[in-house]
Amino acid sequence: MTTNQNLFADFPDVQALLNQPAPDFLPEINGHIHTPHSFSAFDDIEQAFRLARAEGISVLGINDFYTTDGYAEFAGKAFDYRIFPLFNIEFMALQAAEQAAGIRVNDPNNPGRTYLSGKGLRFPVAMGAGSRQKMEMLRDESNRQTCDMVALLNAFLQQQQIDLRFDAGEIRRRFARNLLRERHIAKAVRVAVFEKYTDDEARRACFTALFGGKTPKSAIGDVAALENEIRGNLLKAGGPAFVPEDPSAFLSLAEVRELVTDAGGMLCYPVLLDDPKGVCTDYEADPRKLLETLLKNDIYSIELIPGRNDYQILKLFVHFFHENGLLVTFGTEHNTPQLDPLKVTCRGGVPLDDELRQINYEGTAVIAAHQYLVARGLPGYLEGTRARISEKAMFIQLGKAVISTFINR
Repeated sequence: MTTNQNLFADFPDVQALLNQPAPDFLPEINGHIHTPHSFSAFDDIEQAFRLARAEGISVLGINDFYTTDGYAEFAGKAFDYRIFPLFNIEFMALQAAEQAAGIRVNDPNNPGRTYLSGKGLRFPVAMGAGSRQKMEMLRDESNRQTCDMVALLNAFLQQQQIDLRFDAGEIRRRFARNLLRERHIAKAVRVAVFEKYTDDEARRACFTALFGGKTPKSAIGDVAALENEIRGNLLKAGGPAFVPEDPSAFLSLAEVRELVTDAGGMLCYPVLLDDPKGVCTDYEADPRKLLETLLKNDIYSIELIPGRNDYQILKLFVHFFHENGLLVTFGTEHNTPQLDPLKVTCRGGVPLDDELRQINYEGTAVIAAHQYLVARGLPGYLEGTRARISEKAMFIQLGKAVISTFINR
């Protein structure tokens, strides 16, 4: 099922929902996954919902780059599977001052580059013409860069006398939707090698030629790792098909905030936190300074991908921001070829404790309440760009009732 109908049109009014008995369960929630509308481990949106139901997930959030194209199908599948949908989006912004100062924000390799999410966007989708134009510009620039990569890749293959050729339009038709990304090229290369050669030794020899004589480190059967090697050897800086991003195509933090707010959502900062060596970026190293910076920029929501973080480091970090009134939510991304479980865990598969799950539930409930209110033409969690933090408890209560009503009807 695909739908553009208001999912909350027949819900009880605010007071009736607030009068409902509080739900007595602590749901499994994954508030951040990508779908094939950007790049995803899933073949289609329904696969994500099938796996979510199998793992007992009650709330699932779409979070594609630069697009709301997947919302209608996501809403329909949510209705079919009785899994509450969160309508989110993701952007790459550029903070010029941080770039000039060499400050790494939440991209460990590119100073100034800043990933930002919008949470709880209006559904059915509605935004101004200017916002739509900016999103189309971002998509078109991404597609232009990727097409230029394909052209350089073909020139390299011809120069190296490797019998493979690619067409950007065909890659998009076969592996992507409206947005073509670097990972789609890597997938197309890996699939082409696998289709051309049937035995592992021939495939390994082809990858060795593609990598300039370097033997692949990954097992031939590990397609996710192979695609990452393809990106690293061919498409990243120093690779023969690398095309740098045009800085003029990035929005500023203020522009992203304006766009997200116009679309009915709330700006959210995705936290990278610790890497496997326990190191955080310059921007995130001091939680108090980060909190000050976020509040100064009217950002009242953070999200983490706990699978890349140490449990103890994450626990302390989350507790600090929760105690200071920010919404905290968790997800898994699933924006690589690796099809990991949807249930959120910390690095090494360490499970979240009930306190972390409760914090995630509260943050998610506020987003759910916001979606419900905005869809019904009512003010949500924001007044202008400022959060209604003093009313957070009411929003949590309302959001829990909204989620419960959706999944139990």
